[in-house]
Parts: sequence; C-alpha cells; structure tokens
Amino acid sequence: MQNNDVNDVLVYRLGAGCDLAEVEEGNIYQGKVQGFANFGVFVQLNDRIKGLVHKSNIKADHKERDSILVRVRQIRPNGNIDLEEVQIQVYQVQNVERKSTTVKIADLNNRVGKTVAIEGEIAQIKQTSGPTIFTIVDETGTQNAAAFVEAGVRAFPEAELGNIVRVVGEVMMRNSQLQIEVDALTILLEEESVLVRVRIEKALDARAEPENIPLLIKSEVMENLRPDMRKIAKIIRKAVFTSQPIILRHHADADGICSAVAIEQAVVSLIRESGGDFDAEYFMFKRAPSKAPFYEIEDITRDLDFSLKDHIRYGQKMPLVLLTDNGSTEEDEPAYKIASVYDIQFVVIDHHHPDATIDKYLLAHLNPYHVGGDFGITAGMLGTEVARLINPKIEPLIRHLPAVAGVGDRSEAPERALFLALVREQYPEETCKDIALALDYEQFWLRFNDGREIVKDILDLTGHAERHRKLVSLLVDGANTMIEDQMSACMPHVVPRILSNDAHLFLIDVEINAHKFTFPPPGKTSGEVHDRLCKQNIGKPVVTIGFGPDFAVLRSRGVLMNIPRMVRELRVEIPGGGISGGGHLVVGSIKFVEGMREVVLEALIKKIADAQVQSL
Repeated sequence: MQNNDVNDVLVYRLGAGCDLAEVEEGNIYQGKVQGFANFGVFVQLNDRIKGLVHKSNIKADHKERDSILVRVRQIRPNGNIDLEEVQIQVYQVQNVERKSTTVKIADLNNRVGKTVAIEGEIAQIKQTSGPTIFTIVDETGTQNAAAFVEAGVRAFPEAELGNIVRVVGEVMMRNSQLQIEVDALTILLEEESVLVRVRIEKALDARAEPENIPLLIKSEVMENLRPDMRKIAKIIRKAVFTSQPIILRHHADADGICSAVAIEQAVVSLIRESGGDFDAEYFMFKRAPSKAPFYEIEDITRDLDFSLKDHIRYGQKMPLVLLTDNGSTEEDEPAYKIASVYDIQFVVIDHHHPDATIDKYLLAHLNPYHVGGDFGITAGMLGTEVARLINPKIEPLIRHLPAVAGVGDRSEAPERALFLALVREQYPEETCKDIALALDYEQFWLRFNDGREIVKDILDLTGHAERHRKLVSLLVDGANTMIEDQMSACMPHVVPRILSNDAHLFLIDVEINAHKFTFPPPGKTSGEVHDRLCKQNIGKPVVTIGFGPDFAVLRSRGVLMNIPRMVRELRVEIPGGGISGGGHLVVGSIKFVEGMREVVLEALIKKIADAQVQSL
C-alpha cells in the first residue's frame, strides 16, 4: 500500500549484481523501459532482472529507455515478475546490493565459485582492451577485480585511485589466478570509509612490522643501526602490501649491485607471496643502476617519466624510490628537489659521508656515519641485512653478498672478515673477489641496464652452480686481461711527488695515458694504479690522483683526507672553477671546468699535503 508520507516512501534501486533473491513483493523499484508488446511494457530493474507491466497498470505514455517507477505485485513460481507503474513526486532512494558475505582477501581461496563482498582501497585501475581491472588492497592482501561494461570502456568511472570501496562479485580462477568478476562496486560513504581505512591502516602497520631476527654477524655499529634497518624494511614491506611501485637505484659497482640485488630478491619474493597479477614483480618493481655515483637529475628525469606514464596508462600509484650506495650527499639534492614537486617518497641505504641537508627529503636514511661508523660498513652489508628483514625466507640465497660487497669495495672494517668467515666454506675470499670483479666487468658492458638474470647468475642466485662458475671464470679472465693491458699502457706515465707531510703522491693523466671507452674505465683504472703503487710502497702513505680534462679521481692509503670537505672548500676558494664532487673520506672524485684544471689540481694537492698522515 502506497504511503504518502514522503519520509516513509522508499524507492529501491537494484545494484548490478542483484538477482531475484533481492526482489520483494510490494516494494517500489526504479526501472527502465526495455520494450513494448500488445499486452504491456517490459521493464528492466537491472541488467539481470526484468518484469512486465500489464497495459491495464500503465499510468503514462513511455518510450524505450525511459525511467519508470514500478511496484512488484507478484513474483510467480517460474520467476516472472508482475509489475504496476506508480507515480510519486517525492521519495527516498535506497540502493540494494546482492546479498553476499563480506570476506577478507586472504580467505578468497576458499570461496571460488561463490559471490562475495570485499572492502578495501583501490590501489590501481588498469583499463585493458576488455575489462577494467581494479586492484583492491585490504588488511590481508591484494586482489584483482575485473569489471566489464563494454570492450575497452572504463567500468565504474566514478571510482578513483585511493577510494575505499565495496566490491561484490563471483570469485573465479583465470589463468590459474584468483579474480573477482565484479557485479557491483560502491564507493563507501565518508563515515564508513574512514572506519574501513583506519582498520586497514592499523592491520597493515602490524603486518608490515619486520620479524625480530638477529644480525648475520656481531657488530656494534650494525647493531646500533638496527632501528633504522627495521624502519626501512617496514616502509618497503608496506609499499609491497599496498601495491605501491618501488624503484631501486644503486651505484653501478659490485657493492651497489650486491646491496640492490639482495633487496631485489626480498621484494620480488614478497610481491609473489602477496597475490595480485602473476607478473606483478615486473611492473611493481624496477632496479636500475645510476650513471653517476649519486642520484643525478638524469636519474630522476627517467624515473619520473617512467612513473608518470604508468600512473596515467595503468593507474599506478607514484613510486617509493630506494637509493642504495648513493643518495647521502649534497650532489643528490637537485634531484630530490625535482622529485618533491611530485611528492615522491625516498629511503636511502648508503655508506658515503652524509650531508646534513639531505634528510629533510627522506622517509628514512640508513648510514653508518649516523652511529659513529664509517664507509667500511658497505652498502652491500647494509642492504643484505635490510633484505633479511623484508623477507627472512631469502636469507640462504643472499648471505654471501655482504662478503662479495666487502672485498669488492676494499673494505678494511672488521665486519668484512666476519662476513667472509660466515660463508668461507662455499665462498672463500678469492671466490668473492672473482665475483666482485665479474660484476664490475659485466656492469661495464651492460652500460646502465640492470642485467637482471645475468647478474643473478654471476651472484649464484639461480641454482645453476656450474653455469655460475663458468660465467664468472670467463668474465674474470676477460677483466684481468683488459686490466693488465690498461696497466701496461699507463703505469709508465705515473708521475711521483713527495709532499711536505711525507705523503707519496702519484699522478696519472688517464685521458691521454690510458685506453678510452673500454674496461677498466677511468675510476677503476685509477684504483688499479693505486693498488699497484701501494704494493710498491709498503708502509708508506700513498695518494693517487687519476685525472682527465675536467675530473680527478682520488685514492688514499694512510693520508687522513676528507674529500667531501675538501670539495666544499675548493668550491669557495676557486671562483670560476665549477667544482663539484665528493665520495668517501679517502676515496672520491672531483669535477671542474677544463680551463681551471691546473689551478684546481694544485690547490687539491696542497690540501692533501696539509692532511694528517697515519702511521702504517
């Protein structure tokens, strides 16, 4: 019976997933005119349900697709619905959704073939040539939900990235993966949305908390860094659980590669465990070497271009950017400033001497200098410990990487010996040195591609031990042949000097006295020269400068320099020098304008002469 009190008149709107079970006799529903017959008008209550208004119960003239209000007079045993048109001027509309059980995403495996409801945040909206794929995140996992209206047409266009929604649909298996075939997607109202969001955030915060596991070795410095390690691991775990893409940038040497690959193994395995697309690891995670030993503007330009395109094309969130073996110095700041325009989030794992101005751009910063350590604790050591916290299951695969990083970066810290002892039976020191050299050599030919599968073979992460040994042996032979060729060309051109502090300085112009555009590049060439000179001058303080038209690479043993500070001072002292650079305290590089090379080098040498000499 129709009630004329406008506060009591309810008109029901059936959701897309509703079927006959949600239709009740006596209720009034919104519908659309579907077609006409001699005996009446067919009315659709949704895409699945239609009924008939007998011509005797039609109150007005209509045409196809007109909206119409109808009351359900009778639902016949065969499912046919008898309707009558009603005319109401003022009424309240109430949405009706298909009766379904609200479940957590982690429980969907037990619901295949059943209609369920899930509540969560839209983490990605991907429009395919067929359905629209919504990636939904709740407190237990990630799930794809496919909604189809028309091939290539966006379903539920009102839904946006970050909305809290309720999705109703049937749980299906597609290509051996769970998928929800969406019947209805509803954006939750503010009050309910807040409750769901708070519930998800609280659960995700607890889920992202790393396990409390011991370090691989006993180290006071690394023990003091555990809070920062846990903080970064939690940030990364939460990014994975919320389907936030991760870009991992690293220095293109053995230490940077070891750090990055350890984290890569942890993140990729966690992505696989968390559900979603079978190929999610390829578009939710990207590892890329940096061209320079810092995060430069070219890097952020490429990363922004990549991320913005994916945001537009695939509806992805903006990424979390993780920097390892770089990211701590003022040279990184211009890139950070550009990234801040887009609210890009950064975390840094580094062992270069940090500049105080950097931390304002970072969510977290792991650096041994923060707790009284130094660059001897390498990025590979730090990255491996963070990786174990991200996903402890991958520890057996990566526990040798800190030893490779330590020898590759020529660490003299006591932690190097401890990490080597940890894996000595399978990876003795000479083997670790060979792996590190193979990494440097292969990365040179990769230029600045990640070489994901080749690098895994070099690091013995694929389970193909014989292939690993053959590949490393070939790469080491190739590298040593080219190093010896380079040394035979440039060692005769080394110029020695004795400084006022008794330091033995050696200079080599690697631009005109070494092979160009081949392995080893100028930085490594200078390092190889330095190693040979140290062996020739046992017990003496040695500094080597390999220079070119507009750069110089510095290596020191026994001379207590502070290269980042020297660079800052020279920048002030030599107007027009165009000076920049940095690195570790006693290993680094400096750039300048070509016309000021002699002035800069002499000023640099004077500062080296003023440095304290360590007794060896």
